[in-house]
Amino acid sequence: MNPTTATSSTQSSTAPTDVVKALPLPVALGRIARCAATTALLIARGRLHEPHGNVGRRIAFADGTSAPVYRETVVDRPPLGQPVVLVVEFRMRFLNGRRGQAYFRVVSLLNTPLFAGFPGFATKLWMAADEEGKYRGLYEWDDAALAEDYVRALWWPLAVVSRLDSIRYHVLPGRRRGDVLDVGRASAAPDGEWWKPVGAEPSSE
Repeated sequence: MNPTTATSSTQSSTAPTDVVKALPLPVALGRIARCAATTALLIARGRLHEPHGNVGRRIAFADGTSAPVYRETVVDRPPLGQPVVLVVEFRMRFLNGRRGQAYFRVVSLLNTPLFAGFPGFATKLWMAADEEGKYRGLYEWDDAALAEDYVRALWWPLAVVSRLDSIRYHVLPGRRRGDVLDVGRASAAPDGEWWKPVGAEPSSE
């Protein structure tokens, strides 16, 4: 398994941050372990929440796909000093049918310790598989370097269950989630970018 080759065959030439350069495995495991411990403290202190305001909201992307939000995770934290939006995408090796995807949406809650305790985490929208079977997570993070550090550690657990050539990410510095979705609603011409929202329907809840 070579983490430096974790790229997508459809990667955009204008999106250099699509390529995940994984951390060395021992380093990644150490950071994930610290993240899990921090997540446990956040839960114990009541600082981790799952609001329902965005659940059911369907987000369309510039590559012609769309997917509904099935969960949101938010942490109580100070205001973001250097806000960024992070989008992560992957395609599962298994669980690709309707039943498999439904099962994944349930058990994916167990993945919360893999991200919520990383430095800089603020919010995450969990999206179901799109029409091509691709899953996305849309995050708000504080500091682009911290967001990239998270993805470089995340590559390892994703590599266990995902197609290696499907794991990719994109960072939008200086942006908030609401800004990105508002721009998406105003965007008139999809340009093929897998990470770029071009439409966001209201929540069904």
